[in-house]
Amino acid sequence: MPSLHDSTRGRILFGGDYNPEQWPEETWLEDVRLMKEAGVNSVTLGVFSWARIEPRPGARDFGWLDRLMDLMRLNGIGVVLATPTCSPPPWMGSRHPETLPRDEDGRTVWWGSRQQFCPSSPVYRGYAAALTEDLAARYGGHPALRMWHINNEYCTHCWCDETARHFRTWLRARHGTIDALNEAWGTAFWSQRYDTWDEIIPPRRAQYMKNPAQVLDFRRFTSDALLECYVAERDIVARHTPRTPVTSNFMPLWSGQDAWKWAEHEDVVSVDLYPDPRDPHGGQYNAMLGDMTRSQARGPWALLEQAAGAVNWRGVNHPKPRGLNRLWSLQSVAHGADAICYFQWRQSRQGAEKFHSGMLSHAGEQGRTFQEVKRIGSELALLGPLLEGTGVRSEIAILHDWDSWWADQQDGRLSAHVDYPEIVRSWHRALWESNLPTAFARPDHDLSAYRLVVVPHLYLLDDIAIDNLVRYVRDGGTLVSGFLTGVADQDDRVRAGGMDARLRELFGIRTVHEWWPLDADETVECDGFSATLWSEELEVSTGETVASYGSGELTGLPAIVRNGRAWYVSTLPEPAALRALLARVAGDAGARPVLDGLPQGVEAVRRGELLFLLNHGAKSVTVPVPGRHQDLLGKRCVDGSVELERHGVALLRARTPA
Repeated sequence: MPSLHDSTRGRILFGGDYNPEQWPEETWLEDVRLMKEAGVNSVTLGVFSWARIEPRPGARDFGWLDRLMDLMRLNGIGVVLATPTCSPPPWMGSRHPETLPRDEDGRTVWWGSRQQFCPSSPVYRGYAAALTEDLAARYGGHPALRMWHINNEYCTHCWCDETARHFRTWLRARHGTIDALNEAWGTAFWSQRYDTWDEIIPPRRAQYMKNPAQVLDFRRFTSDALLECYVAERDIVARHTPRTPVTSNFMPLWSGQDAWKWAEHEDVVSVDLYPDPRDPHGGQYNAMLGDMTRSQARGPWALLEQAAGAVNWRGVNHPKPRGLNRLWSLQSVAHGADAICYFQWRQSRQGAEKFHSGMLSHAGEQGRTFQEVKRIGSELALLGPLLEGTGVRSEIAILHDWDSWWADQQDGRLSAHVDYPEIVRSWHRALWESNLPTAFARPDHDLSAYRLVVVPHLYLLDDIAIDNLVRYVRDGGTLVSGFLTGVADQDDRVRAGGMDARLRELFGIRTVHEWWPLDADETVECDGFSATLWSEELEVSTGETVASYGSGELTGLPAIVRNGRAWYVSTLPEPAALRALLARVAGDAGARPVLDGLPQGVEAVRRGELLFLLNHGAKSVTVPVPGRHQDLLGKRCVDGSVELERHGVALLRARTPA
């Protein structure tokens, strides 16, 4: 199976999306000159080029792409060649309106933007396969080709009649019989029982709340339908170039794709990362997504898109302060990335993304953005050989699951304030601020390599996952779970007792009497700390009460319960309290921070034998570092401590005694 190593070969890929069809050809030579000056060794071509390559049905215009591929080869720049199937040309929607997606109300989603395709449409799939076949046949042997990029940010949804037919086929494969489907969906409620498969439609606009089990299956189906599109194109390019790795870029923590399942079908797992420069915890968010993507990849991963400056889709689009682009780029390398790329190379002058920054901004080669890009390129060229074959070791796993996330989003939930991604982020932040390196895992994965497993919040757990968690603790692991976990099975059926009996026994809980969600501005006092969002009325059996509620209806009842190596946290402690709790449990489990005594805002990550120190703070700091080291970026000796400027980075290698 091809890997990212096949593309990097001792380098870190550095570059980004290149859209030269937006510019006259005389600009291309200038682009190449500046790419070489910046250390760019990889560009992604063709992402949005379908209308240029196929201006009308069946026509092919490859001449411009031939010249670009040759130009890149002559200048030593590799190409990640995209199949441009994310954005069909206007002629497809005009001639084949059945390829256009429809929303929940049955309204057509027209052309004029991008992603205007129904993933279930045979016509769309046929055109996409034909174009992919011709691309692979023409460029599969080109020496500039380094990797294939299938489509782009798969994110379309559709509720049309073709989708309905495809959905029914998917449901037959999953459930087998209509009776089994009725049982799984609980259709006895509200007289929803189906007599034949043809009666089933996607969960379109309804009079009131929709069947949550049907919505859950539709989310599963939509992820799988998009995956079918990816696999079809992947198989075509792999047939022509079996040794060339294939990827498709995930959007960060995107609910529409089960990235665990998708990652199994990718040679290279890649993601697009766009933290908000104004977010005080943007560095933690970047770290979390790096940890998640590395875990999905089970090794090196690719940062396929980031912004060199501002984006164009927030309410207010702030640029990155000096040094922040470099900091977050090197942070991704520290967390296992072997490719650091951007959207895009040259900032557009027209179109919807003309205010989205580029490596080469509107200010040109003398602009601050390009000068910072040049520095990053030179440093990545240094790091590539040093980091080849290295990884990041984690003794702690955070469990994350798309099925549970999807079920958690249902309309009839107990609290609209329970935001699954924010809860996961809160728990990761607590570990990150304690400098405890983490990985992510699915609840049915082999967890035996981890000293500590944390479950921020998994409302839905199937029997395999529950048995896996119980076995993990019985085999000596330590487990900490957040609230409202293990409530429902794989069909969103609430388990007796408010939590699966196996989990209640594991945590030493006899009964969950009531769930007590909190209002947005409401807090509850516990022993020595405040908590938000949620509380639960628990009755313990063998569990020890570690902290009790000190205010409200639950005063005196357990808030945090421990039963041996299994902990249950029935609320969301304030950040400092959650950090202290997880640091305590991690220490008891034998998981240790990378470095002790770090100043606030400084992150330490060890990749292989090298130690990254990253200052996410707005001021310079002195970081204590035991022993003697060489700072490979600052080209200085470090003896006992190192100075980091605002957004500064040091890369340390231990010095051996003379």
